[in-house]
Amino acid sequence: MKFGANKTKEEKLIEIADNFEFKPKKSGKRKFWKIAKFTSIFFLTAIVVFTTQIIISGQSSNSWISKIPILSQLKSLVESSDRKLKGEENGRINILLLGMGGKNHDGGTLTDTIILASMDTVEKKVAMISIPRDLSVPVEGMGYRKINNINAFAEMESKGSGGLATSQAVSDILNIPIDYYVRLDFQGFINIVDEAGNIDVYAENTLDDYSYPIMGREDTHPYSGRFEHLHVEQGWNKMDGELALKYVRSRHAAGAEGSDFARSRRQQKVIEAIKNKIISKNVLFKPKMITDIIGELNDHVSTNFQVWEMVKLWGMFKDTKQEDIVNKTIDNSPNGLLTDSISPEGAYILLPRNGDYSEIQYLVNNIFSKAPEESKKNVVTEKTSIEIFNGTWVSGLANHIALDLEKYGFNVARVGNFSKQNFEKSVIYDLTYGEKMDSLKILRDKTGADVNFGLPEWLISSLSETIPKEKEIKQPDFILILGRDADKTSSGAKNNLQ
Repeated sequence: MKFGANKTKEEKLIEIADNFEFKPKKSGKRKFWKIAKFTSIFFLTAIVVFTTQIIISGQSSNSWISKIPILSQLKSLVESSDRKLKGEENGRINILLLGMGGKNHDGGTLTDTIILASMDTVEKKVAMISIPRDLSVPVEGMGYRKINNINAFAEMESKGSGGLATSQAVSDILNIPIDYYVRLDFQGFINIVDEAGNIDVYAENTLDDYSYPIMGREDTHPYSGRFEHLHVEQGWNKMDGELALKYVRSRHAAGAEGSDFARSRRQQKVIEAIKNKIISKNVLFKPKMITDIIGELNDHVSTNFQVWEMVKLWGMFKDTKQEDIVNKTIDNSPNGLLTDSISPEGAYILLPRNGDYSEIQYLVNNIFSKAPEESKKNVVTEKTSIEIFNGTWVSGLANHIALDLEKYGFNVARVGNFSKQNFEKSVIYDLTYGEKMDSLKILRDKTGADVNFGLPEWLISSLSETIPKEKEIKQPDFILILGRDADKTSSGAKNNLQ
């Protein structure tokens, strides 16, 4: 078996050893560390030469030698050095993260959590995009169903097929390849957090859920005995596995934390906290902890990752900084891409607001696009708000432009269709009368729109027809009405955001 294009096993081992921090900080110890380094290389080489046939043959699954953590890690590193991950050649690796109840839970195969983790292999950036479980999607032979049902349907047909089936459905609606999936049940989540030694999570808001379901008491009488009061203070909280699971599952909290979309944001925070904890504890250099965690994975996780792929992916992204992580939730907010609806069966569902998935696809495909920092700084400094209306029949145009302008720091207060769809040229109506010139210049440069100060009478009348009375909000700084010329701007937006 070849370990590289032109390298022997021993040469490869030397290369691996060279990547470890054997060099001392003080020059006086250089001789000692030099001896230690070559002793280590000799030792590792002797072990690998001695056990080559056993480890690499694939017949050692029951051998005590194959279970030595350092050997299995070393084998993975050596084998993966010249191999590429799926998606790596395209510069982007897409991983679907799925959470479900698992055994002894009602609806245990329904996916409670669906997150697309997309990784830019060139810039070393990560995007986490939460997909709501109530999103209605096409299911072959079954019409439209909630996306969280797909795993359960597949598991009923063939045990263990749910992760792949859900990945394919997400791939179809987003029009991107899903390279890997990881499906974790509740108990596995609890055990992994506990094995890592608890995590530190920052709660943006105080969470009070007075009807959090108590596991194992689903049939308790009286009915009130089935629930507990879950309280998490705003600020930093140290969480064990059980509390972390409650924090990411809570759906009925009071105030800002009481929606599925708030829950999605909490899930992303907890994932980041787990990653930070693993880095801080140098888990890769603690074989017992690795062994314990892998033991939990075997019982509670389903994935199409191979060991070498996980090792290589970790090496590529373990040093990703917080500012290089993009968090996004696809939701039904005033400017969101989804709208509430009721299925023919009477169930609550979420539908794409423009009738298809093109706006969501645009968001995902352009998630790493970035505005120039200086331009963004100017807009943020001026605290510029804007309303955007589609004055054409081009579906999704206003949302495409809104997504791009948000990256420049614009506070998009409203997005919608104008009462008339006959605009040829885009127009900016400046309601500040020139007080926010930096923002106006950026807006004009990015859209190519004409500029008018104030609102003409005919537009005031048309806006009253366009905006429902119950949705009136504070007057924005700018109103942008998009014409047909904006379609070209939207098509080239990805290239313009540089």
